[in-house]
Amino acid sequence: MKSLDPLSDPTLVQWVLGFLLVHNNATASSMSLTAKDVSVVKGFWGKIASKADDIGAEAFGSPGSAQVKKHAKVIMSAVADAVAKIDDLPSAMSQLSEVHAYKLRVDPANFKILAHNIIVAAAMYFPADFTPEVHVSLDKFLQNLAWCLAERYR
Repeated sequence: MKSLDPLSDPTLVQWVLGFLLVHNNATASSMSLTAKDVSVVKGFWGKIASKADDIGAEAFGSPGSAQVKKHAKVIMSAVADAVAKIDDLPSAMSQLSEVHAYKLRVDPANFKILAHNIIVAAAMYFPADFTPEVHVSLDKFLQNLAWCLAERYR
């Protein structure tokens, strides 16, 4: 088996450098979504919406399981709703936060893990559209979404 040298792939190197440039311009302490982030997330979601269920199943790690696919569809529908209500996430996610905290008792750390997995799956399905700018904006959005879902745990 041939070993891979990531530095020999100019596309990968360009992507990493672009990501670092964009990421360094976005301060780590500021996770608020800018108007540009909102625009980027909405635009990217418009491109990936038709594959959202597949991305969700992949993010859960078991695309072949009918039970996982069903749950992924529910989750990705909630993410689509969050994208539609991106300007007021805390209010839009308030009821879901309460259900997850008091009824389902989901460990809130799972929201961040799932957010990361959605990013990875979206990048796998849409590599040409997954630019460093999209990566940073989508990450900020999903981390804000995770924070809103964990709000009732506080």
